[in-house]
Amino acid sequence: MRLFAAALCAFALAAQAQQKEIKIGFIYDVSGPFAGGGSEPAQIGTKAAIDMFNEKGGVMGYKINAIFTDAQSKVDVAINEMTRLVDQEKVDIVAGVYSSAQCVPMVQQTESRKKFLWLNVCIATAVFKDRKLNYVFRPQAHSDQFGAWSCDYINYYAKSKFHSEPKNLRVAIIHEDGPYGVGVAAGNESQCKKHGMNIVLKEGYSASAPDLSSLVTKLKRARPDVLLHTGYNPDITLFLRQAKEQGLRVKAIIGHGAGHSQIDKLRQTFGEDVNYFHSIDPAAGQLLDPKTLKPGIWDLTQEMVKRYQAVKGPGELPPHVSMGFNNTWILLNDVLPRAIKQYGGFDSEALRKAALDTDIPVGGTLQGYGVKFYPPGHQLSGQNERAFPVVMQYVNGRARIVWPREVQTTDPVLPFPKGHSFAP
Repeated sequence: MRLFAAALCAFALAAQAQQKEIKIGFIYDVSGPFAGGGSEPAQIGTKAAIDMFNEKGGVMGYKINAIFTDAQSKVDVAINEMTRLVDQEKVDIVAGVYSSAQCVPMVQQTESRKKFLWLNVCIATAVFKDRKLNYVFRPQAHSDQFGAWSCDYINYYAKSKFHSEPKNLRVAIIHEDGPYGVGVAAGNESQCKKHGMNIVLKEGYSASAPDLSSLVTKLKRARPDVLLHTGYNPDITLFLRQAKEQGLRVKAIIGHGAGHSQIDKLRQTFGEDVNYFHSIDPAAGQLLDPKTLKPGIWDLTQEMVKRYQAVKGPGELPPHVSMGFNNTWILLNDVLPRAIKQYGGFDSEALRKAALDTDIPVGGTLQGYGVKFYPPGHQLSGQNERAFPVVMQYVNGRARIVWPREVQTTDPVLPFPKGHSFAP
């Protein structure tokens, strides 16, 4: 009888130990075109954050049991993986997700299941706008901001750098035709029009298009001063190669995250031709001035850099590393502890309440922005109202922040200098 009681006790203790974990299913793309556009670096950043917490005992004594899946850069695979994580793996939280094309349909399905979804990377404003979501949260900036930022940047430097009134600047907008590209391009068009700029071409294309030479021909006819481009990695590479071959000339090229933020990959193909290109994304944490951050944040950044380079070797860290690390860190460091302490656990309702209580000031995260989510009833409920992107420019293989002025680390080089492959 004693042996039986001891066995029961041991079983109960083992069961209790097993229960002291939080299961989070992370969906990223580590194969297919999205992997090279930033999804793989985001996953590495995410893993680094989880490892840091688990090495210190987890969150409030709970180990983070992270289950990583590969969406293979396909919408249907992403949805199937989300379903498997919820129904079979019984995860407490679904998180990650690189592509807006995956995010848009996924949020409705997780919402209908009342499953808490934490989005680290995808940016389309359409993910949240007017969808009245309760269990979906995104600390990341959204595409309307990306689109507006580039036009604000051009407008600010129109006279001092381009020696032109904004109304005389000719702007072309090209984009992949999924929710990501469409969302950013809409922001481009709206904000550039507000500044009175002359939009000479706006055109979408399939990210899987085998040939973009006709688009290059249209751009040559339109003769833009500034090209605003939103795409992934393979289509950006194809476009730039054909643009160079056909002799496209512009004064500035501004990309909007994804493939444009993977400077090491672009340099592998185009070498010095990518000098003075721009990309808009939430800041890569290592590029920020430590003085703009709250105490302890810069040390966190240095740890992220060390852990990423231990996996990938030396080189420029794309912003997506910071997105994966920082946005996972916000979940583990801020939302989860509050859910457990104040709301009794980490079911979807406790997590929802804890997320709505988040109040991190600007400078309080590794990417410089703060965190406060729009409440229920707002047209962007669940979106972080304090997130913002930055404009980065690449000079000699290194990214530098050139906008907004408050966090600028260098003065931009505009337009392309003489002798540049794309300079007029």
